Amino acid sequence: MSELIQLAHLKRKAVVYIRQSTPHQVVSNQESLRLQYALSQRARDLGWHEADIDVIDADLGLSGASAAHRSGFQELVGRVGLSEVGMILSVDVTRLARNCSDWYPLLDICGLRGCLIADRDGVYDPGSANGRLLLGLKGTISELELHTIRSRLTTGLIAKAQRGELALTLPVGLVRDAGGVVLKDPDMGVQDRLGLVFELFVKLRSIAKVMRMLNNRGLDLPRRDRHGELHWARATVSAVATILKNPAYAGAFVYGRTRMREATPDSRSPAKAKVARPLEDWRIVVKDRYPAYIDWPTYEKIRSIVGDNRAEYMRTKTRGIPRDGDLLLHGIVWCGRCGHKMYVRYKGGGEYVCNHLRTHSGLPTCQHIRAEAVDAAVADAFLTALAPAELDALSRARRAQSKIDGALRANAEREVERTRYAAALAQRQYNRVDPDNRLVAAELERRWESALMEARAAEAALAEPSAQQPPAHVAMGKAFTGKVVALAGRLPQIWTDPDVTDAHRKALLRCLVDKVVLDRTSESALVRIVWRGGAVTHLDVKMRVTAIAKLARGGEMRARLLDLAKEGRPDSEIARLLTEEGHRSANCADKVLPVTVQRIRLAEGIKAPPSRRRWEHDPGFLSTTELAAKLGIPVNWLYVQIKKKRLLIEPQPTGAYLFPDTSAVLDGVQNLRNHVIGELDLRICQPDNGGYQHG
Repeated sequence: MSELIQLAHLKRKAVVYIRQSTPHQVVSNQESLRLQYALSQRARDLGWHEADIDVIDADLGLSGASAAHRSGFQELVGRVGLSEVGMILSVDVTRLARNCSDWYPLLDICGLRGCLIADRDGVYDPGSANGRLLLGLKGTISELELHTIRSRLTTGLIAKAQRGELALTLPVGLVRDAGGVVLKDPDMGVQDRLGLVFELFVKLRSIAKVMRMLNNRGLDLPRRDRHGELHWARATVSAVATILKNPAYAGAFVYGRTRMREATPDSRSPAKAKVARPLEDWRIVVKDRYPAYIDWPTYEKIRSIVGDNRAEYMRTKTRGIPRDGDLLLHGIVWCGRCGHKMYVRYKGGGEYVCNHLRTHSGLPTCQHIRAEAVDAAVADAFLTALAPAELDALSRARRAQSKIDGALRANAEREVERTRYAAALAQRQYNRVDPDNRLVAAELERRWESALMEARAAEAALAEPSAQQPPAHVAMGKAFTGKVVALAGRLPQIWTDPDVTDAHRKALLRCLVDKVVLDRTSESALVRIVWRGGAVTHLDVKMRVTAIAKLARGGEMRARLLDLAKEGRPDSEIARLLTEEGHRSANCADKVLPVTVQRIRLAEGIKAPPSRRRWEHDPGFLSTTELAAKLGIPVNWLYVQIKKKRLLIEPQPTGAYLFPDTSAVLDGVQNLRNHVIGELDLRICQPDNGGYQHG
């Protein structure tokens, strides 16, 4: 027995602590495990009875780098603190801890409670200076060993990764042969489906839209189960995103795409979690290492679009995916005063609002600007900039759409071929089974029926009209070229077409516009359009104000208006003259309204000049009453003929009808009255004899 062991120690428990770092070591290193369990015999040799010896092996397969997840070590520390343990036995101190932040607190508690520590070299008293010195050195050496082991392993791993030879798990579509060479999956259906995903995203620019397109066409995605076997499953957002974000499809070997993040005290996530690093922070990138489905510039473009589609306006300053909504600049509008993003607000009319300072600092709202005039000005600038390249853009859009249609049909045909093979395989398996073995035969029959249903569904999807479109090269001809030329110059009409959604307009606008900066002045909005490539366009958009006094030339316009009113000019004429001189109403951006003139005139007590009665008309025309009196027919008869569209004539802006006082018109109305003709059209004047079209 050791001279350090006293009767007080023997009255307590002797605890044997057993640990191995990984589950693989637990299975393969059986000799180490036997040596640790054999410490129970040493405890008996030191004087403890069998009933007073406990074994703690709850930490088998756990690393000693930290005590956070080691319940066995935590139990041991708790029992030592309760003075239940007289001695701790371990093969060496590396089993107890490989971290000094865990090791030294254990020594402090053992020294305070009078607990001894024993390893294969001897027995130590943590409460004595010599014992603490030796145990402290052993703990420091143990921690250094951990770093040495990690450094040795990591150095070899990094060296292999820098050459691109580290065998990482390959995504679906790439396989590794017996010699370790990475090849494309020999299944052409897998290759075509992955290529279709990339083509669809480049066109649709949205992960969710790609997922919906695939599901609407009945095209599944290749996946790997937990055993690494290939199977086909319905497309999901996460599955499409995983394919688009994996750099292996661009032929690149990448190591260090994630990092470990420590959880904050108020976080609900686990203590450590993997988070993705930005593309520029990836540790090792070796290009052209794998067979590529897309090139590296296309991959970078896809990553940029995916990142830009995230609507994290304040944290990442991204634009978000184009969404439905009347406001055109949603996601790309910035405040010209504080430099923060502006939000859209539809309540009370569409407007752009900058409330960042109010939300985060309690300050007043920076500014808010009505969206209608700004959107119209930006749309006009965009259409003007796009006009020279309109024909080329239409042609390229048609070619891209034709390419997508061809790829969709090819994948639908591959899907039919795959499902037919699966059905034929299930049939062969069913035919080979013994009919008397009903348990197996019934299951194989069910699988055969399921495969037949999938094959019929794939054939039905292929037979749909959307999948029957001819390839692009078939439709490209003189007729198509003529249609494209006819569309040239009609982009403004296409832009305002009701069938074009708001999301499509926003997506088209973002192809050229990077962002729009707004700054509201007293009566206008200063708009700065930042185009792709860095060019900048400045616009001054007139905005509505609440009063004429807020206009820069409001006083001048008021004085001029009153002078014209005192001259006895009509309100409409005054409004026209003021508009020509560059004035405008408060609630109108480009002209002076007659109602504005009337309101100011009446406020000053100026009476309106005598105006012509609304039923007065120019000589050479007859009203309905005058025509009826001249021909001796009832007035109501004329209105009945107009209502029944036997007498076709356009009404005047006042709503009245005026008939030319000519012999042709008078004879035509008389013939209609006498049923000589069944219809008289006074809207189309015929060149011959100055007559009118008769029915």
